[in-house]
Amino acid sequence: MPRRRRGRPGIAGTMARTAVIAGTATAVSGSMRKSSANKQAAAQDQAAANQAAYESQAQMNDMQAQMNDMQAQQTPAPQPAAAAAPAADDTMAQLQRLADMKNSGLLTDAEFSAAKAKLLS
Repeated sequence: MPRRRRGRPGIAGTMARTAVIAGTATAVSGSMRKSSANKQAAAQDQAAANQAAYESQAQMNDMQAQMNDMQAQQTPAPQPAAAAAPAADDTMAQLQRLADMKNSGLLTDAEFSAAKAKLLS
């Protein structure tokens, strides 16, 4: 009957243990790298979304300022009660300008809908 060795493992046992440790370290390292990359990508996506929201709000503010300027430039002349058609024409002209801005890509569908609802209210 062969004698069992006691104490430290032999060279084969040491190599096996080293291989297991190296494999585990590689797996953990890869997982940590992937997790870090995912967190970084999520942070970049959030920053891009925040920037897009800021730019959209800035465009809405600019458009509102332009509409206010256009309204301020119009001098309301006293009109008889029967002459309500020019106001409708003005609203139609503003709606047409909004549609042109949307078609040229200056406004998104949501921005166009919001501006149209405000104009019609």
